[in-house]
Amino acid sequence: MDAHFIIEAVGYIGSAIVLVSFLMTSVVRLRVVNTVGSLIFMVYALIIHSYPTAVMNLCLALINIRFLWKMRHTGREYELVRVERSDSFLQYLLETNREDIEVCFPGVETETRHDDGGEDACYIITCRQAPAGIVLGRVMTDGTLDMQLDYSLPEYRDFSIGEFLSIRLRKEGVRKLTYAGPDANHMAYLKKLEFKSRDGIYEKELIQK
Repeated sequence: MDAHFIIEAVGYIGSAIVLVSFLMTSVVRLRVVNTVGSLIFMVYALIIHSYPTAVMNLCLALINIRFLWKMRHTGREYELVRVERSDSFLQYLLETNREDIEVCFPGVETETRHDDGGEDACYIITCRQAPAGIVLGRVMTDGTLDMQLDYSLPEYRDFSIGEFLSIRLRKEGVRKLTYAGPDANHMAYLKKLEFKSRDGIYEKELIQK
């Protein structure tokens, strides 16, 4: 394997990562992956002495880092709005985001459940009056919220909604969160929020006994 091949490979890898970044639905992931690709391509450009290309990719990386820093340090203010399961705006959000919901939670049911003795708990999370997420579940008599759906719109998938919910739902009197739905695309979120897996059910205590 000669040096020329390695150098060309670095260039192709950097280009590929930059292109892949634009397939990301999360703005945070897009900028992180794009930064990595830009830095790799910058190294390639320096090696082949293409200094304008190197400067351009350095600038792209710095712009991404600036936006990531700004997003990290500009706190998002969320509101929790409880609605009825039949609420027309809730149904609108579920319908317009149905394809993405099915990707994130394959096979999840969003219809009312009547066989568990609980009470419907449906929330719309807003950020600056714009919808940011949806929580569907049932509140049981012991204060447990059994979540059917905990969905965040793509631009809010930085775990901030989950952290907000942990605090806000505790104020609503919810003692514990449980989730037994599909977890293939939800593991990072559940781990970040310190859910514990027990017999196939994820649990998080909000109020210690």
